Amino acid sequence: MDTGVYRIIDANLNRVMEGVRVCEDIIRFSTNNEVLTLRLKELRHSVFSAIKDLRNEHFEELVHSRDTGRDVGTKSTDSEKTRDDLADLFLANTQRGKESLRVLEEVLKLFDRELSQRFKEFRFKLYEIEKQAVKEIRHC
Repeated sequence: MDTGVYRIIDANLNRVMEGVRVCEDIIRFSTNNEVLTLRLKELRHSVFSAIKDLRNEHFEELVHSRDTGRDVGTKSTDSEKTRDDLADLFLANTQRGKESLRVLEEVLKLFDRELSQRFKEFRFKLYEIEKQAVKEIRHC
């Protein structure tokens, strides 16, 4: 398999885990909503668990494919450098998570169609969590 494929998987897996974790902490500490916090935590753990076999099987390829020093996409845009409030921060990170889940959904078709469909399901779960969480954040 092309090294670029492993770079895509590695980067997007890291990105979705980071984005969902930011959202989880925003909900946990700003709203104290136990249900939404648990849903985000479960989503994060489900994503990690779903990819576990692929990560174990291709661990060396995934890790060795990283090339952050020469990655042409590491610079932040001006809009990424500022956030207006917690809702804006939350939405930026759900967007990050949804986009990464979509990329993983597509790329994982090269390995396992069923796994790809699980990532589609994760994306739709994040859509639903986002819808409920935004209401909570705006009422804090």
